[in-house]
Amino acid sequence: MSKKRVCIITGCRAEWGLFYPLAKEIKKNKDLFLLQIIATGAHLSRDYGLTYKEIEKDDFKIGDKVNTLLPGDTEEAIAKSVALGITRLTNTLKSRNPDLVLLLGDRFETFSAAVACLFLKIPVAHIHGGELTEGSLDDVIRHSLTKMAHLHFVSTEIYGKRVIQMGEAPERVFNVGALGLDNIANTPLLNKEELEKKLNFKLGKKNIIITFNPSTREEKDISKKQLNCLLKVVGNLQNTKVIFTNPNADMYSICLRRIINRYISKNRNRAAAFTSLGRKLYLSALRLMDAAAGNSSSGIIEAPSLGIPSINIGNRQRGRVKACSVIDAEGSLKSIKEAFKKAFSDKFREGCKNIKNPYGNGHAAQRILDIIKNVNFDISGKKFFNLDFKYKK
Repeated sequence: MSKKRVCIITGCRAEWGLFYPLAKEIKKNKDLFLLQIIATGAHLSRDYGLTYKEIEKDDFKIGDKVNTLLPGDTEEAIAKSVALGITRLTNTLKSRNPDLVLLLGDRFETFSAAVACLFLKIPVAHIHGGELTEGSLDDVIRHSLTKMAHLHFVSTEIYGKRVIQMGEAPERVFNVGALGLDNIANTPLLNKEELEKKLNFKLGKKNIIITFNPSTREEKDISKKQLNCLLKVVGNLQNTKVIFTNPNADMYSICLRRIINRYISKNRNRAAAFTSLGRKLYLSALRLMDAAAGNSSSGIIEAPSLGIPSINIGNRQRGRVKACSVIDAEGSLKSIKEAFKKAFSDKFREGCKNIKNPYGNGHAAQRILDIIKNVNFDISGKKFFNLDFKYKK
């Protein structure tokens, strides 16, 4: 039996961090699969840390580096990056001719890859479909990917139901949990002293980690205002150190990075920013924090499994399933201040230690592998699945 050519396409640091446990499982099964990896988007940008090197550090060979990211963070720059991605990824995929392409999440680079696969008639397995992030254009991209995909690996039962609601056949939808929890279960994390040495940054009596990305479905100024409110509240916290992970390559991200850099320049004794921490350093830092804050999916999916509170700001992640350890704040000074007060309270912190994470228990990669070992990759028979319901106006 010939090996199945399985291709992972990844465009940014966070995406590869989630793909890693699955790539590892596929690589281990080299008698069944030939793993192809295509790095694109922010992975190849010096501004975002040339994070393709993290893939190579993880002992994976990158088959192709496809540069699709144009300079700038404007609407026009991102739209043209999508178009460039379709063109260049079409050429690469035509050459590689994979039997299955694995795509994760909701980024614009992923959208380019899916469009290329659609017209090349290459089956797509989409991971993390059915979720909602109503404050971001990624929300629309994610649902578009669902309609272009052949297999669906969702992270909660409700997300699976939503994918079926969009007309996908139930036998092609699998609730496997979140890949990010595999990393928590299987990554040996650093202790405080080891982390401080690696980061060249001393932790304090209290510590928070902030990842703040733009809400691309809203006006640019809304994200700027929310970040400034967050920094004002953080600046008034006593005996608190701050670690920033810089925004991804998204619309409006450059101005947010500038705001963070200005804050760092005035607070070097208590704050540090990193373009990319990588999987091990990020999870090690997250585990040692008193709280995570911002609007990243990590605060909703991974942080609860490490027993720490998360402050989720604004509308970017609105609609996601959340554990009880996640505190929503609308983005005003008052709401963020109240959220930190709750997060730092002894009663709330104690309750976070035994949270049941709705995103699973850290075995998603093995579940996905078991499915793709046996599933039929043929896409010719895909039909719209109709729900049996009556619609009333």
